[in-house]
Amino acid sequence: MSGASPDYYAILDISPQASQQQIRDAYKKQALKSHPDRVPSDSSERPARTKKFQQINDAYYTLSDPTRRRDYDSARSYHGFPSGGYEDSTEDSTEDIPRQAPKPSGGFPWSSFGFGAKNAADEEHFSNEQFGGVFEEMLREEGMAEGQEARPTGKFWSVVGGLSGGAMGFIVANFPGALAGAVAGNRLGAVRDAKGKSVYSVFQELPQGDKAKLLSELAAKVFAHAVGSS
Repeated sequence: MSGASPDYYAILDISPQASQQQIRDAYKKQALKSHPDRVPSDSSERPARTKKFQQINDAYYTLSDPTRRRDYDSARSYHGFPSGGYEDSTEDSTEDIPRQAPKPSGGFPWSSFGFGAKNAADEEHFSNEQFGGVFEEMLREEGMAEGQEARPTGKFWSVVGGLSGGAMGFIVANFPGALAGAVAGNRLGAVRDAKGKSVYSVFQELPQGDKAKLLSELAAKVFAHAVGSS
């Protein structure tokens, strides 16, 4: 793959003629499916998932903006990508993902796409920032976040409270606890809300197992919606 720019339409499994809404819906599905937090921190799958997640974020960042998409389409045509969908493969996901595409004629500024990250930490930060905004949007759609700052609602805390005792311990005082229950989660969450954290900030601080469960529950809703609207 070295020496060639990624085919972002294939990565999101969409047609080059996809609408902006189709691009957004495809990103939600692919990001939730491949998010690193859906596996344990010490899982052998995590490095491959992280690379794939970064690639999915790069694709969405590029195609979600009409100007970036137009410039990318020109570069894509220049490189002669074939048409066709993206075929998910564990083997493919372990390959090195090019973080900087070559410049086509006209000097396309690929560095503005976030590919110029100096190290893995920068790349992860870029991907998490982008996913966070869409994650909060998805939770707003499900009634789990509200307002411009995407603050958690009672429904969010009810879901988190019902996940496990570890989540309840986090709600109370950032330590694992044995108490669980949606009602308690809702009430204690209202107290914790006073800190004014966004729902994604809260998500990032949850125990790993609870993050995976929350992502899986959200993924199920998004996938079900995608099937129902197709």
